[in-house]
Amino acid sequence: MFYAAKAFCCRGVLRWVTEEGLGVDVCTGGELEVALQAGVPPEMITLHGSNKLESELARALDTGVGHIVVDSFEEIARLAYLTDPPVPGRGPAGAGGNGSSGKRSRRERVQREWCGRERVHRNGAGGNGAADRAVGKEATPRPRVLVRVTTGVEAHTHEFVATAHDDQKFGFSLSSGAADEAVRRVLACPGVELAGLHSHIGSQIFDTDGFEAAARRVLSLAVRIRDEHGIVISELNLGGGLGIAYTPDDDPADVKVIAQNLHEIVRSQCAAAGLAMPRLTVEPGRAIAGPGTVTLYEVGTVKDVDGLRTYVSVDGGMSDNIRTALYDAEYTCVLASRESAAPPMLSRIVGRHCESGDIVVRDSYLPSDVVPGDLIAVAATGAYCRSMASNYNHVTRPAVVAVRDGAARLLLRRETMDDLLRLDAG
Repeated sequence: MFYAAKAFCCRGVLRWVTEEGLGVDVCTGGELEVALQAGVPPEMITLHGSNKLESELARALDTGVGHIVVDSFEEIARLAYLTDPPVPGRGPAGAGGNGSSGKRSRRERVQREWCGRERVHRNGAGGNGAADRAVGKEATPRPRVLVRVTTGVEAHTHEFVATAHDDQKFGFSLSSGAADEAVRRVLACPGVELAGLHSHIGSQIFDTDGFEAAARRVLSLAVRIRDEHGIVISELNLGGGLGIAYTPDDDPADVKVIAQNLHEIVRSQCAAAGLAMPRLTVEPGRAIAGPGTVTLYEVGTVKDVDGLRTYVSVDGGMSDNIRTALYDAEYTCVLASRESAAPPMLSRIVGRHCESGDIVVRDSYLPSDVVPGDLIAVAATGAYCRSMASNYNHVTRPAVVAVRDGAARLLLRRETMDDLLRLDAG
């Protein structure tokens, strides 16, 4: 199991998940550095990303991350360039010379070879079966690669967090044959090792029906890999996306039940296809970071709109929780600073930004005696809130505090005006 750091990433949390025996899934160089600084073993890190920079791939190779999930033909070409021996460190000059022009010509040559229509298959002379690759003076293990497959499965979730239909930016399409071709190119690259396949169908999913359909389609590719190349994949990663309860109407399944179902789905599909059971991995993020976190806001103004609702404005908003504006997300909130016996009033919790769409909780019933200075608690905000926060309107981002057994520990300090001005060169 790998924790999806994009849900919420800081050194303290990544240390905790590592101590619990989980790996960490990162999708940028920044998340990778936080994981390394947190002491996450590199072999327990998986690097994702639909447009990994060459520098990020080089850093991943240098640190020895456990897996790289390839997402495009250009990325396979970049890996071919970075792992094409001999490599005196990263960014070799190669036959083209020692300067930047030599490096550029070598990169162009390798990328033409691995991305172009006239690409040469290099399964001979070591091919994908070579044991090690040369990096400088030392031989290091080849990076283990997963090919991200777009299965065409329609996840029952918001359009912007559904990631397995064909018309989107992630992965290689099964229906077009791109996934098969991606596998061929990885296998033809002597500097990397094909470990298996990856699929992610979306987020905030409450059942395993979509996972079952996705697993069936991904394993059909595994059968073709076996038949065409004589290789049986050793790993299958079904991604994350397990839903959590944001409101009383949400009914997520028990995690243990989901795990058992996923294992049985893959086992039965492999048995039907005549495949050995691969190592099955998943990447929950929201399901780990989301449920146990609340955001506390202070009420600033209370504005009654006759016949409609009351607008309760708080000292945050879309800069610390963009999900309501972006995904039409729903949340539950309560008056947290005191008890109240006042009758409920239909309320909309809004932020302090210059946007009419700056909404934190679209509809909620709060006590009718809410006044400025009261504290409002919004539940289940641990995932994709602080991690997607911004400084819109130059509002500082809030602190994050961990609480356990009555003791509090600061994870991320509150930003200051000095923080905002530090990058301003004047």
